[in-house]
Amino acid sequence: MKTRRQKKIQELIANETVRTQEELAQKLLENGFPVTQATISRDIKEMGLVKVPGQGDEYRYAVRSELHPVSYQERLKRMCRESVVSYDDSENIIVVKTIPGNAQALASLLDSAGWREVIGTVAGDDTIFLLVKSKDKVKTILLRISEML
Repeated sequence: MKTRRQKKIQELIANETVRTQEELAQKLLENGFPVTQATISRDIKEMGLVKVPGQGDEYRYAVRSELHPVSYQERLKRMCRESVVSYDDSENIIVVKTIPGNAQALASLLDSAGWREVIGTVAGDDTIFLLVKSKDKVKTILLRISEML
């Protein structure tokens, strides 16, 4: 339940402006996750969420990687250029081959990239499986990967 709830929190703050713990608790309740303020507080700490400037004088919750999106994107691009050997797809799965020992680090960066089309990754030593929500979005992800190389 905790993992699903934290995944929902990540989705909510990525897609909506969430200013307070109370707002987050209400949005979670609307999505079938009744929570206490203490649970929200623990989740925020565990997930490393931070408050960043929003519009005007307001602040909103964000994932720490949103603080420096340019450097993060550059890091992802650099890692792709340095470690990706090849990639291919089948149905709604993209397989990325890396040089040995780099798949898990790259998969972590891809998981944090916030690509809504990607459900998640599974990585071994030199292979990553990206699970794409639907087959029609595979070409979009392949294009993103090719642009980083």
